[in-house]
Amino acid sequence: MDVSMTTWALTIVGLCALIAVDFFIGRKPHEVSVKEAGIWTIVWIVLAVLFCVGLYVAEGAAPAGEFAAGYITEKSLSVDNLFVFVLIMAKFAVPSIYQQRVLMVGVLIALVMRAVFIALGAALISAFSWVFFIFGAFLIWTAWKLVREARAEGQGHEEEAYEENRLLKMVERRFPSTPDYHGTKLFVVENGKRLITPMLIVMLAIGSTDLLFALDSIPAIYGLTDDPYIVFTANAFALMGLRQLYFLIGGLLKRLVHLSYGLSIILGFIGVKLVLHAFHEAGVHVPEISTPVSLAVICAVLVVTTLTSLRASRKQAERESASRS
Repeated sequence: MDVSMTTWALTIVGLCALIAVDFFIGRKPHEVSVKEAGIWTIVWIVLAVLFCVGLYVAEGAAPAGEFAAGYITEKSLSVDNLFVFVLIMAKFAVPSIYQQRVLMVGVLIALVMRAVFIALGAALISAFSWVFFIFGAFLIWTAWKLVREARAEGQGHEEEAYEENRLLKMVERRFPSTPDYHGTKLFVVENGKRLITPMLIVMLAIGSTDLLFALDSIPAIYGLTDDPYIVFTANAFALMGLRQLYFLIGGLLKRLVHLSYGLSIILGFIGVKLVLHAFHEAGVHVPEISTPVSLAVICAVLVVTTLTSLRASRKQAERESASRS
């Protein structure tokens, strides 16, 4: 796609306007109900679908298909990220009325960082076609790592606690903080000293954790499209609905017991697709995987994974109920 600077500017302004509306509606701290989360989740999905339709009308089926595949992939990876967000909220004992504000700011940080990652990825790809080999190998390795982690969790060896990254440890060590939350304030002054609050720390935790998630998701979507505009918009729409999705399916996350296996299949598949594309760019005649095939595989894996997860969770609940009676 040949996207003009005007289109880029209008897209960014439009996304900022949507974020501003979302922020304005949820500006007052409150507990998010399932109904509210459900309505906003539907709104963000509908907006993504409308954007996809607009791409189809303006640019044709190929860009629209790439956006759809990228959006679904990023959305599925985001659901897996919610597991960690739940642990972060528990680790920092974030009051329920402030959780939506934490997620909102965390998502904004993530959007900015991913925009930088996307720009770097586009620059690398345009200058060095062999980068596809690195992206592909990294995704295949990540897929294998997800399988190993999923097997460890199935054997009861999963880590229950969230481990702070080095950035947070440095912030907590070098900057004095208060033990208690002070509403949504990030800084307070006590006894003449300026202190940071747990609210700022947990926002940094959400944002910096998503930086690690981007290491998987950005190469994954570049395996589906090399168009920076589609990569950016697919990431933006997937992330902007993440906050509402957290409150909507937070209680269902533990039932998606096979999600890691499904994501490993998707990442491995895209990794192979990238390696084949890299060989093709190098002049080697190998088959390439088309966008419609990629979209079909991704959707099929997610549907099967969800169904098998719900079935396994139901059987586990029945066994626990039988053992108690």
